[in-house]
Amino acid sequence: MQAFTSRQFSLAYALLVTIFGCPSLMIGSLQANEPNSETPATKKEAVSTEAPAPAPETEVELEKVVEIEGISEYRLDNGVRLLLFPEPSKEVVTVNMTVFVGSRHEGYGEAGMAHLLEHMLFKGTPTHPDIPKALKDRGAGNSMNGTTWTDRTNYYETLPSTDENLEFALRLEADRLVNSYIKGEDLESEMTVVRNEFESGENSPFRILMQRITSAAYDWHNYGKSTIGNLSDIERVPVVSLRRFYRKFYRPDNVMVVVAGKFDQAKAIECTRKYFGSLTVPDTPIDGTYTTEPAQDGERTIVLRRVGESQIVGSAYHIPAGSHPDFAAAKALVYILGDEPSGRLYKGLVESEIASNVYTLAYSWADPGMFMNLVEIPKDKSLEAARSKLVEILEDSLESNPITEKELDRAVQQILKGREMEAADTNRLAISLSEWAAQGDWRLYFLYRDAIEALTVEDVQRVAKKYFVSHNRTIGLFIPTEESLRANIPEAPDLMARLEGYKGREAVAAGEAFDPDPVAIENRIERGPLIDGMKYAVLPKKTRGSTVRARLTLRFGDEESMADRIAAIELLGIFMQRGTESLTFTELQDELTRLRTEMSVSSTIGLLQVSLETNREFLPEVIDLLGEVLRKPSFEAEELEVLRRQLLTSLEKGKVEPQSLAIREIRRSLSPFAKGHPLYSPTIDEEIEMYENVTIDEIRDVHQRFLSTQGGELVAVGDFDKDALLEQVRGILSDWGSDIPYIRIDRPANTSVSGKHKVIQIPDKANAFMFSSQQYALEDTDPEYASLVLGNFILGGGSLSSRLGNRVRQQEGLSYGVRSMLSARAKDQRVDFTIYAITNPDNRVKLIDVIMEELDKIRDDGITDEELAEAKEAYLQSNRVSRSNDGSVASEILGTIFNERTMQQVADHEEQIREATVDSVNSAIQKYIDPERLVLAIAGDFEKEE
Repeated sequence: MQAFTSRQFSLAYALLVTIFGCPSLMIGSLQANEPNSETPATKKEAVSTEAPAPAPETEVELEKVVEIEGISEYRLDNGVRLLLFPEPSKEVVTVNMTVFVGSRHEGYGEAGMAHLLEHMLFKGTPTHPDIPKALKDRGAGNSMNGTTWTDRTNYYETLPSTDENLEFALRLEADRLVNSYIKGEDLESEMTVVRNEFESGENSPFRILMQRITSAAYDWHNYGKSTIGNLSDIERVPVVSLRRFYRKFYRPDNVMVVVAGKFDQAKAIECTRKYFGSLTVPDTPIDGTYTTEPAQDGERTIVLRRVGESQIVGSAYHIPAGSHPDFAAAKALVYILGDEPSGRLYKGLVESEIASNVYTLAYSWADPGMFMNLVEIPKDKSLEAARSKLVEILEDSLESNPITEKELDRAVQQILKGREMEAADTNRLAISLSEWAAQGDWRLYFLYRDAIEALTVEDVQRVAKKYFVSHNRTIGLFIPTEESLRANIPEAPDLMARLEGYKGREAVAAGEAFDPDPVAIENRIERGPLIDGMKYAVLPKKTRGSTVRARLTLRFGDEESMADRIAAIELLGIFMQRGTESLTFTELQDELTRLRTEMSVSSTIGLLQVSLETNREFLPEVIDLLGEVLRKPSFEAEELEVLRRQLLTSLEKGKVEPQSLAIREIRRSLSPFAKGHPLYSPTIDEEIEMYENVTIDEIRDVHQRFLSTQGGELVAVGDFDKDALLEQVRGILSDWGSDIPYIRIDRPANTSVSGKHKVIQIPDKANAFMFSSQQYALEDTDPEYASLVLGNFILGGGSLSSRLGNRVRQQEGLSYGVRSMLSARAKDQRVDFTIYAITNPDNRVKLIDVIMEELDKIRDDGITDEELAEAKEAYLQSNRVSRSNDGSVASEILGTIFNERTMQQVADHEEQIREATVDSVNSAIQKYIDPERLVLAIAGDFEKEE
């Protein structure tokens, strides 16, 4: 959807989901007010009887519609569409149910109703009264979700691959499609959660600016409204209206089910017939939407004034729907314009020091969408200069300086690279298919690829010239013209005509079946010495798309040598992926795109880490390229200035961000290291000063004097030749020494810190963030640790289904997201316990009181036999799901090398989990979790309290 670097992705994703569609199970709050005398929110209600009744027990007709590249579509006679996408290489199955309703379908007074309804479908049915718990108990605690977007709402879960789990997931989705409670009392609490979610977006100037631009660009179409909705509609929606909306759109002829992963196809068809086939179609058909946005006839401007530290300018242009052939060219323009470092906007705005960051997006929707650009400008630079340069690049220079074949090829290869990586992951591809289905038909996924591959510079130049025009722009004041200027946007085409006779290509080669049991994994791992002080562990196996995931670490330095080089060390990894002696930053990124490779290099005190994802075909070339990145980085002074501006802009923004300030406060409170120590936790101003003063020579010096093969690890998981890989890696690392010894700096638990609560006042922030932590001196091999893990899992291991989730979010409606976490540092015999939550600032005191009440309750009353049994099963299943991902396996193996262990320790830990008792868990909770020692900070705008 956008041309973002990995550094920018987290921000971009947060912006998109906050504005348009938010996963229910992430992190929200509202004062319920249901003005409906018929069903007041305070009155408990019986289950609604408006759901369609099951059809009589008859044979349900199921027709195979089409098969494209290994994906089969079936259709039941009641209209349910079923996509089967088998991939036996992972021991998991994903079931995704997409309901074709989103914010586009909402009427007057219904803004946000599709999203609110998504939340309500986690509140249960008569058959499944506690859906989050049922999913968590089967191992989907961290791999289930519900999301809402403009054209659809979806619900999905990834579970260990068994016939029982497959049937459970299909039964659950069919059940909640038509039998969800939608109770008034549930609506009362969930409205407050959704309002808290709404308020969390109010903290972000990016989010608000994007929403305002979108709203200004659309006069009539619902795409101009954010998916999360209007605050008054969220607060006042009557439950009867919500039920009416539910019955209108949640029905078998408006749904598509995707089953992906390892499963028995006959079983999937049988269960779909049984559970979805029994649903009847209401007599009243769904009226389709028909509003068409008229052509814009003049540039538009909006101005937003809010507290913040950096400036932003944005522009938007109407473009065709995702199903239109022109959309492929618009998508290519995302990369041609917005990519870092080769994009025209990046070069014209960031490299010229006008701006610190640029972001570019093209929205792929069922109806004509938008092409949006955002530019972040430091507060000491000219906003007007950035605006003028942005418009010049988009509307003027593209005419005088046409797009080149090299630019187009780079964009095409980047898009195809992303698709190939997505295609290797059945979970991601299942979700992507539902997105395209919401735009008209899932086969658009393949038509879009074909269109991308067929693009010419003439196509892209034509699209840019047609749509990037002043009268189609939303950025400036409306200015009358002597004649009406319009950029007529074509409507979505006749898809059946485009799809007639389409057969696609051969399906991607599948991987082997893989047992995620830790002992089975260890039996397949080959371990040994790599070079000098480094070790390796490799796990060759057949994977979908012949993918390979690798991790390489280099360990360096000691306390004394690193004390005055913190900024240079932190920047080293970033710099090493911004060009080599023979490749510029742009050329290096082009090589990675050609090689279908994701490479990230990061560094922190004492550690340089490389993460690679590629495929067998390109692995030898990738390792050679990695050798050049490691041994011959270019360290251009100009790149330091670009990085410096970006870092300083980000740090300045952090001065008014609740999450940044609360977390930093706790880290500083728990850190035992004084200023001058390499692990000292600085203030924002100290960190700004550090990056302002760092020089390119200091970064070069760290690379030349510190890096070596004294210590480190190599891990590879996937489809590769072990001997060839090890020989090649030894070659790129040979003869690499350092006079500075590697001596790890210990990070012991700081158990002497007294508990405290700190309130941080930040003006004009509608959402507050609470963060708290404490540390324990405890080994992760101790049975007490396993008992404590289970105690934490029961306390706050899930945003919905946990004691904190049930009380804080489900019952009280105080937070969109609340969670507790436990993490261990094996080398330091240290365990960190953390609780975080977001809330409305007005609920600050109540939120903390409720959390403390739950901590006291679990300490005083303990857990139950039922809670323990369910937690054990859910925790172990969740681990099994995690180990079905090759990247997770690679990271876990890396940890075993560093900690001088094998996967047997993982098996031992899981056996300790199985053997834990109610008494052992209660004892661990009482011994370690101490509310009085909790170090807590909450940041937000609390002036109304005074």
